[in-house]
Amino acid sequence: MDYSELFRVAFRALRAHKMRSFLTLLGVIIGVTTIVGVVSVISGLNTYVKEKVIVLSPDVYILTRFGIIKSRKEFLDALKRPPITWREYERAASSLQKTTMIGVGSGRSGAVNSGAKRLADVIVTGVTPNFAELFSLDFEYGSFFTQKENDAFQPVAVIGANIRDELFPGLDPIGKTILVRGLPFRVIGLMPKQGRSIGFTQDNRVYVPVQVYRTNFMPTNQSMEIYIKAAGGIPGMEASIDESRALFRAMRHTSFRAADPFGVITQEAAQQIWRQISGAAFILMILVASVSLGVGGIVIMNIMLVSVTERTPEIGIRLAVGAKKKDIRRQFLLEAALLSMTGGVVGVLLGSAIALIVKGVAGFPAEVTFGIVFTSITLSTLVGLAAGFLPARRASNLVVIDAIRAE
Repeated sequence: MDYSELFRVAFRALRAHKMRSFLTLLGVIIGVTTIVGVVSVISGLNTYVKEKVIVLSPDVYILTRFGIIKSRKEFLDALKRPPITWREYERAASSLQKTTMIGVGSGRSGAVNSGAKRLADVIVTGVTPNFAELFSLDFEYGSFFTQKENDAFQPVAVIGANIRDELFPGLDPIGKTILVRGLPFRVIGLMPKQGRSIGFTQDNRVYVPVQVYRTNFMPTNQSMEIYIKAAGGIPGMEASIDESRALFRAMRHTSFRAADPFGVITQEAAQQIWRQISGAAFILMILVASVSLGVGGIVIMNIMLVSVTERTPEIGIRLAVGAKKKDIRRQFLLEAALLSMTGGVVGVLLGSAIALIVKGVAGFPAEVTFGIVFTSITLSTLVGLAAGFLPARRASNLVVIDAIRAE
């Protein structure tokens, strides 16, 4: 029997029991829908975090009071560290040799006004002029402030897209005046809209010169962050971090055996933390989907065993007129695979729809890629082949005479 005949027989058998076939598919549909929906969201989030949230260049690192916190104990230990001060930044800027650029910044939330319009809880950040270069900031209009404006304590500001949309809808904000925590600032730059995801947005920020920020907004006990670009690019990162660590431990008189009294944030460390988070979510999704696919596979196997019993006389007649055992095996394997693959296709469509709905409603950046679709359909087909193995073997091993006599 050729493959075209096998396909015709398999399709005819599935169409003969449409409702039973549909109910059989539910487990596979649920499993594949879970896989496509969750993996699409995780994939989109990975891309978003890499491109939008973790904005550090591979050769830039941050010295901060807290660093990357992984546990409650680490957080409590970090609270005991002294804040990084402006004087320590000046000492680092004049002493570190294995750097090509060094900047500093600090921020806190505050209100921003323009006339009668007011935005609360805007992140106001004071930074050095090289911040834009260190973090590769883009601008829709205008530019970042200069070193001259910083040294002269000029009240200028660069705003995010949300600030423009709320305070100056439909207008060019360049040259306009805003009140930042009650003080007037002239807008000189606008950053492009980057959107919101996982509760995080870069669009609700205002950047001002660090000298203005220190003078007007910064409490005496607020810590600063020091941004350092390593000399020699990525290969020079380790040497630069070691130099910074040695300098700060010396400035703070840290004993040899004591832990560092500061944290270091690098692109690789931040991405590793995110990979651990997304990896845990992926494993959980695999467990849920495996249960659904496993149940779906068991249901398919049971239905195929029932089908073998119902069609025993047919199988006996086909064997009697010359059909080979391998033809019988192929037929039932093909029926199981087609059944499961159909469920996979439906699951892909439902999962893709869920991912698009999540993207549109919740703002999660979901990505339905060809790899996700191909893997999901392939996996569902393999489940069908595995589920159909025992029924196909049983069907092919029927004794011809007994099969023909079966009622």
